[in-house]
Amino acid sequence: MSNTLILQSLKEMTDLVVNCPSCNTLVAWVTSNRHRPFCSDRCRILDLGEWAVGKRGLPADAEYYDVKSEKLNEE
Repeated sequence: MSNTLILQSLKEMTDLVVNCPSCNTLVAWVTSNRHRPFCSDRCRILDLGEWAVGKRGLPADAEYYDVKSEKLNEE
């Protein structure tokens, strides 16, 4: 079955289809998928491991990079 047919079938079953963040497999965003947005427990664990070792992170905001938490509360 081609990817186009798979995508078409998934869209018929649900309104939202996303790509797995780890392997780009198409994933239907349904409550029965306990791993969403991942396609499997394996991809979920691999992603968690990447966060744990620092391969993934949230981008820093250059405007606030040097601001200390005490200064955030000042007016």
